Amino acid sequence: MAESATNRIKAIGSQLVPLPAIKKVAPDFNSQRLAGKVVIVTGANSAMGIGRASAHQFAQNGAKAVYICDFDGSNLEAHKAEINASWPSVEVHTREMDAADEKAVKEVVDDALSRYGRLDVFFANAGRGGPMASFVDVDVDDFQEVMRVNLIGPFLAAKYAAPAMRKTSAEKPHSSGSIIMTASVAGIRANAGPTPYSASKAAVISMVQTTAFQLAGSNVRVNALLPGLIETGMTSPLFDAARQKGTEGKVGQLNPLKRAGNADEIARVAAFLGSDESSYVNGQAWAVDGGLSAGHPFVRGEFVK
Repeated sequence: MAESATNRIKAIGSQLVPLPAIKKVAPDFNSQRLAGKVVIVTGANSAMGIGRASAHQFAQNGAKAVYICDFDGSNLEAHKAEINASWPSVEVHTREMDAADEKAVKEVVDDALSRYGRLDVFFANAGRGGPMASFVDVDVDDFQEVMRVNLIGPFLAAKYAAPAMRKTSAEKPHSSGSIIMTASVAGIRANAGPTPYSASKAAVISMVQTTAFQLAGSNVRVNALLPGLIETGMTSPLFDAARQKGTEGKVGQLNPLKRAGNADEIARVAAFLGSDESSYVNGQAWAVDGGLSAGHPFVRGEFVK
């Protein structure tokens, strides 16, 4: 019986049109999706932040080297020690720097090139929230500072990372790279942040689109991550206040998942965008927000009276 079944399968197989092999653009999914890559992450100091969580994802997924950078360097050495303890083969470099300082950004990119001869991923994650006030009460200086950090930082990342990613060598024979910018759902919808913050994040999304086209043919990709309500150092006052009131379970109830997110959920998408598995994702604004931006908030039951 078994022999008869085998013969039938062979007979059917001989009648099928041979299929071409699937052209794979990246290694099979495993923990080495970023093997050999050199990565720079800004905004990496916060203990609860997206930058720290992303540095862990890059290291866990096989990056050769990870630069963790922040204006506040108080936690950077602790982060480095933590990564080295878990993934000893990853070379971690700390930089206390302003991500919107052109000289500092150029220096960290140059350092990566001089040490490794390549740069593969630049995650421009540094940002600030700005004043929580009505736009009529915002000072011009405060507005400009939000734009400086949230917009000039990603601009400088693209300006210096793109040429570095186009450099080739025996180890990296083809131009390639991934520039990732942290925007926000506040950049595509109202009521998710104050005016300066929202304006800066909308500008980041536009910059992702325009730079992706200006890098046409280079195989250097530019994408934006749009986090929703994520518990980080920036949003901790909101979460702390909710815990004190006993309303923590209500945070994030406007999105379909009905919960807030955590930094690791953003970091995993950053790791994907930094890997060759996302090789055809370019010029996009990816919302990672539990579905918040998929619709308009409403109160259930209000449509039917």
